[in-house]
Amino acid sequence: MDSIKLSIFMLDNLTNKNYICFIMKSMSVGEFKTHFSEVLEQVKAGEKFAVTFGKKKEIVGYFLPEIPNQDKRKLGILEGKAKFTFGDDFEMTTEEFLGL
Repeated sequence: MDSIKLSIFMLDNLTNKNYICFIMKSMSVGEFKTHFSEVLEQVKAGEKFAVTFGKKKEIVGYFLPEIPNQDKRKLGILEGKAKFTFGDDFEMTTEEFLGL
């Protein structure tokens, strides 16, 4: 795995639509196939990989460790800092809004 490069990538975290910056290794599809077992062990240890293809080395996929489920956010962290209002046509019970 001599031609692995370290790169910084921006990925869309689908859980909250924020962008997360990752420093990860990139490798071609061929290298990925050849060294799959080694890459798998590194991913288990927390490493992140981008898989590239072609002369332009375009990224075709990511191989990342699973992110554990995050606890639900607590309400009230912005108390006194922000406010919200619901329109008169808003139809949702408080229980539905809070997920109870």
